[in-house]
Amino acid sequence: MTDDTQQVIDAFDRRVERRNERREFFRTAFGAAALAGGGIAAASLSSAASAQAAPSDADILNFALNLEYLEAQFYSFAVFGTGLPANLLTGVGTQGAVTGGRKVVFTDPVVSAYAKEIAQDEVAHVTFLRNQLGNAAIAQPALDIGVTPTSAFSNAARAAGLIGAGASFDVYANDNNFLLGAFIFEDVGVTAYKGAAPLISNKTYLEAAAGILAVEAYHAGLVRTALYARGVATPTLRTSADAISNARDSLDGTSDLDQGISPTTLNGALASNIVPLDAQGIAFSRSVAQVHNIAYLTNVRQIGGGFFPAGTNNPNMELRYSGAN
Repeated sequence: MTDDTQQVIDAFDRRVERRNERREFFRTAFGAAALAGGGIAAASLSSAASAQAAPSDADILNFALNLEYLEAQFYSFAVFGTGLPANLLTGVGTQGAVTGGRKVVFTDPVVSAYAKEIAQDEVAHVTFLRNQLGNAAIAQPALDIGVTPTSAFSNAARAAGLIGAGASFDVYANDNNFLLGAFIFEDVGVTAYKGAAPLISNKTYLEAAAGILAVEAYHAGLVRTALYARGVATPTLRTSADAISNARDSLDGTSDLDQGISPTTLNGALASNIVPLDAQGIAFSRSVAQVHNIAYLTNVRQIGGGFFPAGTNNPNMELRYSGAN
């Protein structure tokens, strides 16, 4: 093993040590007041899950569609001031409303351009998945992208230590808050697609999922880069992203996967952490259960909460996989 290789491994080890120091705090915070009233308790999930059939390709694409609804609505409101058109909301299950969302008055033209590109991409993803699923496409479930003190964004920010009790986190207030809000979603989307890909049997669908995964990875890298760069002048952007990363990590089980963006030392110089990888240079995956837990902002077994107050319109995936712990 070369000295450079050993230093890279040591750098990863130091990141893990730093994350572990804060994990238990975030796990406790999410399990308590930050998530009060967050969803529908599901104590019988274990027995219900055992009776479910293996997920079909349609189940998996609808699982992805739930995430795309959330991202598309957030970015559409932030960029255009309006949500998705009505013809992109219908389908199987109960159609839900969007709580919150408004246009961001961007002051940095670069961030504005990034946001507009991502918004267009996410709307295209919703359209594509709905077309592939046809009559099997689920309706948009109820979504919470508001900024009240009890909203999903505020609960996530509070549990990450970004705001205090009773405060709200307004992701539409300025460029920096918008980027932190986007950071909550983007890494999760990448890991969700990577984790779900092996479950897809149809090669056409698999190729499509791989294509969307690549786009989501570009988005995540772009948001992480913007936060890292702006963190030169505003260091709290980096530490806030790290805190969000630690909070997400506290929700998805006992594994320690998530990574923030703060730099580490390599060969005596600072190295960025734009791309979250393992020591082999491979991006990590999340299971359907882990993704649900982060979306619901809970580390216990339940259906609904967080960004999906009433759960999703994807019952087979919900009952079979919900609850990482």
